[in-house]
Amino acid sequence: MPRSGWVKPSSDVRLSDLVSVGLLTRVFPADVVDAVIEDAGRTERRHRSLPARVMAYFSMGMALYSDGSYEDVFAQLTDGLSWASGWSESFTPPSKSAIFQARARLGF
Repeated sequence: MPRSGWVKPSSDVRLSDLVSVGLLTRVFPADVVDAVIEDAGRTERRHRSLPARVMAYFSMGMALYSDGSYEDVFAQLTDGLSWASGWSESFTPPSKSAIFQARARLGF
């Protein structure tokens, strides 16, 4: 039974979801992620729209939201990062195929 005065949120997005994904960048800073990617020999040879660092964070997001689709996890990741950084620009999410190809480039 709901508490008195409780109102259902207008969105299914929970603040805890945004915080957990946004905190990835604080727990795993970009320079640490870049060093791991370099040690694994998976740095990019050219500039891409989905760089290895983004895909490393995406892989961590897949672990957090294992029941979500690629698009759902990417949306959670970008929403969480924009919440944490205050970024408010519009963003067009990549297609499932682009995410799959970038994940394959990153490797294990």
